[in-house]
Amino acid sequence: MSDTETPSEPAPRAGRREWTGLAVLALPTLLVSIDVFVMLLALPSLSNALGASSVQQLWITDIYPFMLAGLLMTMGTLGDRIGRRRLLLIGAGAFGLASIASAYAVSPAMLIAARALLGIAGATLAPGTLSLISTMFRDPKQRGAAIGIWAACFSAGAIIGPLVGGTMLDHFWWGSAFLLGVPAMVLLLVLGPVFLPEYRNPDAGRLDLVSVLESLAAILPAIWGLKEIAKDGWQPVPIAALLVGIGFGIVFVHRQRRLPNPLLDLSLFGHRAFTAALVSMFLGTMLTGAVMFFVTQTLQLLYNRDPFHAGLWMLPAILANTVSFIVSPKLGQRYRPAYLISGGLLICTLGMLVITRAQADSGPAVLITGFALVFLGSGPLVTLGMGLVFGTAPQEKAGSAAALNETSGQLGFALGIAALGSIGSAVYRGSISMPDGLPADAARAAKDSLTGAKDAALALPGQVADTLLAPAREAFTTELHTVVTVAGALLLATAVLVTALLRHMPPTGQPSAGPAAEPAEDSDAIPAAG
Repeated sequence: MSDTETPSEPAPRAGRREWTGLAVLALPTLLVSIDVFVMLLALPSLSNALGASSVQQLWITDIYPFMLAGLLMTMGTLGDRIGRRRLLLIGAGAFGLASIASAYAVSPAMLIAARALLGIAGATLAPGTLSLISTMFRDPKQRGAAIGIWAACFSAGAIIGPLVGGTMLDHFWWGSAFLLGVPAMVLLLVLGPVFLPEYRNPDAGRLDLVSVLESLAAILPAIWGLKEIAKDGWQPVPIAALLVGIGFGIVFVHRQRRLPNPLLDLSLFGHRAFTAALVSMFLGTMLTGAVMFFVTQTLQLLYNRDPFHAGLWMLPAILANTVSFIVSPKLGQRYRPAYLISGGLLICTLGMLVITRAQADSGPAVLITGFALVFLGSGPLVTLGMGLVFGTAPQEKAGSAAALNETSGQLGFALGIAALGSIGSAVYRGSISMPDGLPADAARAAKDSLTGAKDAALALPGQVADTLLAPAREAFTTELHTVVTVAGALLLATAVLVTALLRHMPPTGQPSAGPAAEPAEDSDAIPAAG
């Protein structure tokens, strides 16, 4: 397979129907992203209302991302087999029903079950919307713009979630947080059959259930292990879970090599641009995602902003991210993706350098300025990287490509928080020095984390609490600076890697100098709605 598509005739351009279809896809993407983060705000009130134990609270929080990450690959491939629009609409209906069941849950067990169904349904949405965008927008320039709009909606939801959720929880009961996505799902069910095309690959073969089980056995323990490592450090059980996931991953890959119709088509990785784009996005998500996690923690722990006001402080980063997602595809029509992506990563690194100037007593302005630069620089990596993934994958494998993109993002985000979080925790514990005379239990809690210090300070008199918190805040600041410095250095290395691997790729829509061939599209595939 060649490094770029050069069709014998220009790809068909999307019209009003396709752009309307993109709007139909974008709204659910935004609201589903919001829904994930609203849950975190609703957890205290729903736990009190339902009497959820600490273990049940963990399951309520974690079951959704576990099921989502575990089934992304399966759902992306299933859409190629039974029809991408059909699977998306089934998932939308299930997501709406599960949202209602969550909102009106009467027990923790019912809520956990509903959240599990939400994760299963959610796994159809991201690969479904992305693969349909690939089908609807065959022209590379238009596809880049469409991906930019989709990505802007998805990332905006992560920041808008606390704002919307905080407002709703101030005026309504906890269950309202789960109803945000229902109107969007109804809209998708009504307008989807009208504006979204159907596409399926009739030669994809049957879904291999053994491969599905192996993929779950690989992804779920790995995700759980990484989350536990991020929370509690490198303990034996999470490490064992991570190793189990890696082991099943090896078994899964071995099986895919032998199947005529695999769940994961490994031949996609034979395309240099596909592999380079996927690896660079994995690394970018791992590093910028971890920095985003630390920035939100800093706003709440160091600068004492509640989730609602932390979300307000993140709005400049949303604006920068949105601008970057919109502008990057346009720049990609003039400049090579390698240089745009690596240039964006340099801007991300500059932003991390700015974050290292944030101090415990400086207020959030410096922190947010640096983070806005990080989000500004991430646009080319996401939009042009995804454009390369879909531009180099055959149309009949677009669902699989979308699932790989989303799965790598989930794994990258979890790995980034676990790895950089472990580095940060070690730096915090190594740099904190508590003054004499403090209660032993309070000093011990403060040496573990800033969260522990703040909890311990609540039971202490004002001056003693300040004495406890001051060194903890300084140690957390050192932790933040170390994490973003490490992330910035790794992003620089990623920029060098991207330049080396993708420098041969031309600007969007321009043919490469080498031989090329259009990926075959099955004549039996359904190209249009109805």
